Amino acid sequence: MLRNLLWATSKHDVYLMQNYSVMHWSSLLRRGKEVLNVAGPIMPTVKRSGSLAQPLSRVQISTMSVKDNLMVAGGFQGELICKYLNRPGVAFCTKVTTDENAITNAVDIYRSCNSSTRLMTANNDAQVRVFDTENFACLSRFTFSWSVNNTSVSPDGKLFAVLGDSADCFIADAQSGKVVSNLKGHLDYSFASAWHPDGRILATGNQDTTCRLWDVRNLSKSLEVLKGRMGAIRAVKFTLDGRFMAMAEPADFVHIYDVRSGYSKAQEIDMFGEIAGISFSPDTEALFVGVADRTYGSLLEFNRRHCDPHLYCI
Repeated sequence: MLRNLLWATSKHDVYLMQNYSVMHWSSLLRRGKEVLNVAGPIMPTVKRSGSLAQPLSRVQISTMSVKDNLMVAGGFQGELICKYLNRPGVAFCTKVTTDENAITNAVDIYRSCNSSTRLMTANNDAQVRVFDTENFACLSRFTFSWSVNNTSVSPDGKLFAVLGDSADCFIADAQSGKVVSNLKGHLDYSFASAWHPDGRILATGNQDTTCRLWDVRNLSKSLEVLKGRMGAIRAVKFTLDGRFMAMAEPADFVHIYDVRSGYSKAQEIDMFGEIAGISFSPDTEALFVGVADRTYGSLLEFNRRHCDPHLYCI
């Protein structure tokens, strides 16, 4: 399974997958509330002529993303569900493909070059699709030669990373889908990627238990290779201020790096259970980790420790 089933929109607001529900957890009020139930029939509310919308039922969610009041979830049968958090019902839902190997591996909400909000999906049918978030029309389709496990769009909206069932990782033009760089160095399939907020560094997580860092100004070789402990790197996230980066293995281990130290300073969080996702709060004060273990399933919150030299002097 891929591990992007947890998103924090603030230090007190976390959205996570639980069985057939997406829950909103308030760490301030210490209680949860269901915001989306996909166990029964799902009917789209945005209905326009020529729309790809269609009703769905009993969706097993494989990935999700939350940004700017929009929550998007993908399913194991190629489903795509879009819901505005401040509106009732589901705005849009469909099956993006009828391919037998149809899992929606990743969804990415981003700002395009013209500041429009877009949605990008990565599927096992080897296609990347781009949707607008007004009419949910499919604007572009880009086809690759292997199943696409992950995409992530650069902060300026001009480029996107493409990773999948290949040792190579691509950087492509977000408008045309044309591959502009081939990143070589990983030894196995890739599952995760993230851009540093300044747009210069791309991090890629791979089955070979490493996360490689790439400087877009010189892509001939990776800038740094960060090693996991046991398993593939399934999730990679930067803080919004670019100060820290976290990467998660499929189970038990999350690694946090201080970017300013050149990734030399790190902390390892050792826990028990399968990791369903990691997410920094926008203010960088908290890191949330979802544990998907059937017995020990939980949401863990880690708060940032601040060191004040004046206090040490006293």
